[in-house]
Amino acid sequence: MPRIDAHQHFWRFDAARDAWIAPDMGVIRRDFLPGDLEPVLGANGMDGCIAVEAHPSLEQTRFLLDLASRHAFIKGVVGWVDLSAPDLERTLDEFAHEPKLVGIRHPAQGESDDWLTRDDVARGIAGLTSRRLAYDVLIYERQLPAALALAARVPDQVLVVDHLAKPHIRDGAMEPWATNLRALAAFPNVACKVSGLVTEAAWDSWRLADLTPYLDVAFQAFGPRRVLFGSDWPVCLVAGRYDEVLGAVQAYTAGLSFDERDAFFGGNAVRIYGLGPRGSE
Repeated sequence: MPRIDAHQHFWRFDAARDAWIAPDMGVIRRDFLPGDLEPVLGANGMDGCIAVEAHPSLEQTRFLLDLASRHAFIKGVVGWVDLSAPDLERTLDEFAHEPKLVGIRHPAQGESDDWLTRDDVARGIAGLTSRRLAYDVLIYERQLPAALALAARVPDQVLVVDHLAKPHIRDGAMEPWATNLRALAAFPNVACKVSGLVTEAAWDSWRLADLTPYLDVAFQAFGPRRVLFGSDWPVCLVAGRYDEVLGAVQAYTAGLSFDERDAFFGGNAVRIYGLGPRGSE
C-alpha cells in the first residue's frame, strides 16, 4: 500500500490574499511548490500526497489541479467551490473530467459557528455525494456541534475532519472537544485527519507527550480504519520539520499492528478519497 500524506498545501505567496499567514509565521511567508515537497516526501519514505486548498477560490482549485496533472506524486486534490452558489452543479461539471479532484473544502473555521448547518451549505455538501467527492471539514473545536448536525443530515456523504477539529493543545484543555469528537465519530460517514497538531501546541517546545491525550481520543473514537496521516506541510514548519512531525506520529503508532499502520499511513487515504481510478482501492 502506498504511503500517502493526506494533507498538505501548495501556494505562490501573496501577502494580501494570504493574510492568515501572519508575520510570526515568517518561515512560510514564501512560495511552496511541488519541487519543494517531492524530495522531502522521498526522504521520509512517503509515496505521494493530497494537496488541499489554501484559499477559497476557483483559481486555487485550478492551480492545484494543474500541479497535480504535471506531478505524479500529487495523488489527489481537495479543492474549493462555492457550496452555496445556485450554479454549483455547473461548477462541479467543469471539474467532472478531473480524475485527481477527490474532495472539496471550504474554510468553515472562518465562518459563523452554525455555518455548516445552513440549508444552502448542507445542500451543497450533499450534492458532492453523487460525484464521489469527500468534504473536508475545517473547523475549530467550538464548531463541532455544527459538524454533528451536518453529519446527521448527510449520512451518505464522506466527511473528513481536518486537524482533529483543532483542540486546545497549547492549553491542555480536553473538554468539550473530546466529548464532541467522540460523538462525531459515532457517524460512520466521518473520518479524521491526524494533522495540524503541532501548530495547536506550543510551537517551540511541544513534545509527543503533549499530543498523546488528543491522539488517544481520536484513535479510540474513530478506530484504525478512519484515521489518516497528514503533515499539514508547509504550515507545520512554524513548529517543526517534516521529519519531526512524522516521527512523532510514527512513535505514537508503533504499538499498532502492521495492517493498522499501513491503513493509517496510506491505505485509508486511498480508500476514503478514492485515489487512482475513481472509486478504486
